[in-house]
Amino acid sequence: MATPSRDLTIQEISRSLQLYSKDRKPIEKDPKTLRVGNISDKPTVLVFAWLNAKQKHLAKYAKLYTEQGYDVVVTQLTPWQLLWPMKGSQLVANDIVKFLKNNEFKHGLIFHGFSVGGYLWGECLVHIARDLQNYQVVLDRVKGQIWDSAADITEIPEGVPRALFPRNPTLQNALRKYMLYHMKAFHEPATSHYIRSSQMFHTNLLRCPALFLVSKTDPVGTEVANGRVRDSWESNGVKCTFHCWDRSPHVGHFQKHPEEYVNQVFSHIRRLELTGKMQSLRAKL
Repeated sequence: MATPSRDLTIQEISRSLQLYSKDRKPIEKDPKTLRVGNISDKPTVLVFAWLNAKQKHLAKYAKLYTEQGYDVVVTQLTPWQLLWPMKGSQLVANDIVKFLKNNEFKHGLIFHGFSVGGYLWGECLVHIARDLQNYQVVLDRVKGQIWDSAADITEIPEGVPRALFPRNPTLQNALRKYMLYHMKAFHEPATSHYIRSSQMFHTNLLRCPALFLVSKTDPVGTEVANGRVRDSWESNGVKCTFHCWDRSPHVGHFQKHPEEYVNQVFSHIRRLELTGKMQSLRAKL
């Protein structure tokens, strides 16, 4: 069923993946392979959303791209899926990898990830690394990556409470204490998987150019943690651009600095080795 959002249509590819498009025509999809009939007609952005992201906020990011002729696919985790990776986030990651493997993206594919989305991509990399020969085609299809406020494992106890209770410090503190307990008590079913994902994200099998968007005042996707990721990627030959604001909230850089944010994103994309529509992006919307 298509869900209209003013000039956007939001359609479900799977429980884990939604297509944001200006096209009102219902998508043709195969629920077993997650192949989408018309996904290759346009350049595509895969958005790894932050925890508890509202559809209206995701639509604002999607419109950055749909206004330029892209399709946008959004994936996100629930708090429960994050807490129990084997029955949660890893099943979402399997869906993502299947979708990326079974669609060609002939006009290009870009990642735009937020916060815990970095962890989710790490879980995808764990899956890909088990059969790299089969999944190398997935890595080859990704032409660029953007990471906004990416959060590492060390920030999970800080980030989850802020995402769930943004205006309630008392509940934040209670959940923070539980998250610390959860990570200690459930090392095998949970924390060991966070660590493995973090290791994969830091080594990242992708070799396409990366843009980091961070802030000195973000306690969740910290400048220091993102800087370590950048250093690791650059040591593996990945061309990285690192933009850090003095003051800006977690996953709030676009809202706080809209013009600068858009310029950073599209300047990055224009530098990529892309074809067709993806090279004709306007710098400002």
